[in-house]
Amino acid sequence: MGATLANGGICPITGERVLSAEAVRNTLSLMHSCGMYDFSGEFAFHVGLPAKSGVSGAVLLVVPNVMGMMCWSPPLDKVGNSVRGIDFCQDLVSQFNFHNYDNLKHFVKKQDPRRQFGDDRNKSVVNLMFAAYSGDVSALRRFALSCVDMELKDYDSRTALHIAAAEGHAEVVQFLTKICCVNPFVKDRWGNTPLDDAMQFGHDEVVKLLQEYQKHCSKTEPPPAGEETNKQQSVEGMV
Repeated sequence: MGATLANGGICPITGERVLSAEAVRNTLSLMHSCGMYDFSGEFAFHVGLPAKSGVSGAVLLVVPNVMGMMCWSPPLDKVGNSVRGIDFCQDLVSQFNFHNYDNLKHFVKKQDPRRQFGDDRNKSVVNLMFAAYSGDVSALRRFALSCVDMELKDYDSRTALHIAAAEGHAEVVQFLTKICCVNPFVKDRWGNTPLDDAMQFGHDEVVKLLQEYQKHCSKTEPPPAGEETNKQQSVEGMV
């Protein structure tokens, strides 16, 4: 539930909307203002994140757009909050810029786990391509919900759609085209599009899906003539 609240009401595992955006906003507002009993004001001052405590020793903490987590340690303080749970939350925001006001201009810099560096991008490419190769729609859905660029390219300028089309994974192709709306006209270093790969390996169902999707994309925004792809960059913009 914490992860669903952090993800705007959409379950990060199934990709289904569980709560409306308004319900999420109202819930997080209540958690931030009174979720920690009489300690709520001080918790908002030091931690600056929505949380809900229970007399069982549990503390549900939500970092919006990042994650939800549950701490459990039964020893309670005088107002009924977990002693170690509060200590953990304070230590967390002392290391990472999760406090609501840590992003103010000229503020002391903390670690930001949301920033991606070169190695992270390489891992994203490998994981994305492997999920497409394996036909793992659940993994692809998690990547999409984590704001991974679904049009990332490997060293051959092939996208996840290329891989899925070549392997004949129709369900993956449907997800990438209908849900992620990736560009179907991207060419790899051999000049092949995902449709070319599907035709080459005789995956008729995938060929039909891609042909229909290309027609739809051509009506809305046809690709420029002689478009060249760069194997080091993602496609700019979604179709």
